[in-house]
Amino acid sequence: MKICIVKLSAMGDIIHAMVALEFIKKELPSSSIDWVVESSFADVLKNNPHIDNILEVNLKSLKKKKSEIFKQYKLLKSYSKNNYDIIIDAQGLLKSAIVARIIGAKIIAGFDKNSIREGIASLFYNKKVHIAYDANTIDRNATVICEPLGIEVTSQKILNKEKFLFSASHIENLPEVFILFVIGSTWQSRNYPKEKFVEIAKALKTQTYIVWGSEDEHQKALWMQKQSEFLHLLPRGSLDELKYLISKCSLLIGNDTGPTHMAWGLNVPSITIFGPTPTNRVYVTPINRVIKSSSEVNHYRLDKNDFSICEISSNEIVAMAKELLKYGYK
Repeated sequence: MKICIVKLSAMGDIIHAMVALEFIKKELPSSSIDWVVESSFADVLKNNPHIDNILEVNLKSLKKKKSEIFKQYKLLKSYSKNNYDIIIDAQGLLKSAIVARIIGAKIIAGFDKNSIREGIASLFYNKKVHIAYDANTIDRNATVICEPLGIEVTSQKILNKEKFLFSASHIENLPEVFILFVIGSTWQSRNYPKEKFVEIAKALKTQTYIVWGSEDEHQKALWMQKQSEFLHLLPRGSLDELKYLISKCSLLIGNDTGPTHMAWGLNVPSITIFGPTPTNRVYVTPINRVIKSSSEVNHYRLDKNDFSICEISSNEIVAMAKELLKYGYK
């Protein structure tokens, strides 16, 4: 069976969907799996042994240059020559549904209209999956990908998953025990205060590296580094290097954002700090923990002005971190 998965972005969503790959290969070992993704996130998928072909697109370019639509359409039509048996749109947006339809297959599967924000997308599917919009994000991704293939995925299967992120990179001279801080995200209100990250580093007294992506995060990391001998600024690297770095760390502490979710995909201990977003974006495990602010979250209307994450005590995170480091999870 030739399967094509459409999950264009963002990093965290792609990671949450990738958990389905091992279940497909266990149930349908002779199947081939291709994945359509935005070019900027392709490295997240690279080196996974269950993916046969990564099909890159650059739909984001259309925002800056409308004429790019012809180039992208031609690219998608070239992918249609692969003659897929089934295409699964795991994104549930109008643009991803259109991508699935252009590539084309006898069966195009995706969420039903009551399971997604852009219900119109469901009109493009001839096999539809129902799962509550406010259900766990990982459950939603695993269900929409596996159910059309006749594969049942339980919470226990997900909890017992194998790691599914792989890197071809290598970074020299990393200490045997070190912590990673992921200090940025797409919303300011999802960012834990830099001052409290410093408090955590000073309390844990463990070599800690700061991951950053934007110039704003870079400046924040430079300031943090000056506040503690335990904090070190990393050079900006590739997504593949980031996967390697996270795979080697003893503990990752970060905001609700893609690099933090990589720890879960790599079976590495982590603490995800939540403010204006729901904790059901992740699976809580013995080594993957969450800390949430006291604010209530509406799954259908997230509040970007909710800065309650700033109220979370650094002592609460330190206590959890010491527990994870004490038991030596790796």
